[in-house]
Amino acid sequence: MKKKLQRLDYWILIPYVVLVLIGIVMVYSASSGELLAYKQSPLSYAIRQAVFAGIGLLLVAFFYLTKINLWYSRRFVIFMLVFTLALLLLLQGLRIFKPSVAQNGAVGWINLGFFNVQPVEIAKLALVLYFAFIFGRKEMRLRKNSYIQTLWPPIVVAFVFMFLTLLQPDTGGAAILGFIAAVMVFASGIPWIVSLGVGGVLLAGLGLAVTFLGHLSSSSIVLKVLGLHLYQFDRIRSFMHPFRLEQHGGAQLVNSYYAINNGGWFGAGLGNSIQKKGYLPEPYTDFILSITAEELGIIGASIILILIGLLIVRSFLIGMRSNNTYHMLICYGIGAMLFVQTLFNVGGLLGVLPITGVTLPFISYGGSSMLILSICIGLVLNISANEKKLRETEAAKN
Repeated sequence: MKKKLQRLDYWILIPYVVLVLIGIVMVYSASSGELLAYKQSPLSYAIRQAVFAGIGLLLVAFFYLTKINLWYSRRFVIFMLVFTLALLLLLQGLRIFKPSVAQNGAVGWINLGFFNVQPVEIAKLALVLYFAFIFGRKEMRLRKNSYIQTLWPPIVVAFVFMFLTLLQPDTGGAAILGFIAAVMVFASGIPWIVSLGVGGVLLAGLGLAVTFLGHLSSSSIVLKVLGLHLYQFDRIRSFMHPFRLEQHGGAQLVNSYYAINNGGWFGAGLGNSIQKKGYLPEPYTDFILSITAEELGIIGASIILILIGLLIVRSFLIGMRSNNTYHMLICYGIGAMLFVQTLFNVGGLLGVLPITGVTLPFISYGGSSMLILSICIGLVLNISANEKKLRETEAAKN
C-alpha cells in the first residue's frame, strides 16, 4: 500500500481536490440567499455538498487502493448493468404511476429520503465499464474483423439506456450516453470507417427517438399514459431566440448573459451576485458557472475550466500510454464523460448549445454526480499507478 501511495498521480488528485473545494464554496454562495428566503439554514446545501465530497474522497481512496482487476470481472459488470437497468425501469414506473414526483418536468431522481439517486449518472459509469469489458475481452476477435458479433451487444445496451433516459425525459443525459459509447467504439481499435458507421447509427437512433417521442407527445392521450412533455422543444426555441422569448422560456439564458456581463474579468466579489437573488433559476446546479463568473469574474470561471481540462487531458494521456486495452478504454470513457458533460453545461449557459440541464462536474450541487465522478477519479488514479508500476518493472529488468 505504501508503494502504491507513492505512485499517486498528482496531476489528477490536486485538480480534483481543488475543484471539490471550489464547488462547496460556490454552492454555499449560490444557494444561501434562496435558502434564507425560505427561512432555512443558509449552510444547508453547502453542508450536504461537503458530506458528498467527503464520501467522494473515501470512494476515491477505495477505488484507488483496490486491485483494478476486481472491476474487470464478469459478475461485477453484469451486476452494474442489471442494477442500472432496474433503476431506469423504476423511474419509468414512477413517471407513469406517480407523475407528481417530477422535478422541472422530468422524473430523473429516486427519492430515498436522505438522498436522491439519479440513475443516469450510474448509467454513464456502467456503460464505460461494460464497453471496456467487452472490447478488452474480445480484442482478438476485433482484430479478426468480427465486428458485428462484438459490437451489437454493447450498442444494444447503449440504445436501451439512451431510450429509457429519453423517456424521463432527459435529452442531455441520453446524448451524453451516446457520446460515451461513440468515443469508446472509436477507441476500441476497429477501422475508422466502421467507427463512423456506428457513431452515425447512435446519432441517428437518438434523433429518431427524439422525433418519435415528440410525435407521441403531441397526443393528449399518449401524454396521459406516458407523461411526456414538449418543454424540451421550448428550450430549443428559447436557445435560438432568448431575448425575444424571455417570458416564454428564455429567461434562464438571458439572466446567464447578465451574470457573466456583470462579473467582467475579475468579478463583483464572492457573495455579491445579483442574478442568484431570484433572477436566475437553478443558480447552484445547472447555472452555477454563471454565478461563479459574476462573483469571481471570467478569470475565476476560466480557472475552473482549466482544472477540469487538466483532468480530461490527463485521463486521455494515461489511456494513450497504456498497453492494456481495458485500462485504455476506461480512461478514454471517463475523459469523454467529463468532456461532454462540461461541454453541454458551458455551452448551455453561453447560448452555444440548447440548455439540457446537465450539471458542471465537481462544482454543481448534487450527490449522484459527485459520487460517480469520484469513483471515476479513483479508477483513473488506480490505472495511472498500475502503469507506473509496469514501467518501473520494465526499467528494472533493463
